[in-house]
Amino acid sequence: MKKSSILLLAFLVLIGCGEKTPVQTVDWYKSHDIERKAMIEKCKANPGELGESANCVNAQQAENAKANARRGWLNPVAPGTDKKRG
Repeated sequence: MKKSSILLLAFLVLIGCGEKTPVQTVDWYKSHDIERKAMIEKCKANPGELGESANCVNAQQAENAKANARRGWLNPVAPGTDKKRG
């Protein structure tokens, strides 16, 4: 029992040592070009650990949205809605 308590304590200490990066939204990354590009590079450098993190996903979605806007593409509209494209 004493060994498991020590292991649990060590595990909790190690969890607390993780990086505490705040999660930014897609809109935030759209308006912060330098930070968005830096986050995408960081994610590409370590895809196994960071590839599915919230910041990586949000930065990539912001990059995709900005690229689509530059090309003149419209945001997709869900089928069955009354909104018209345009």
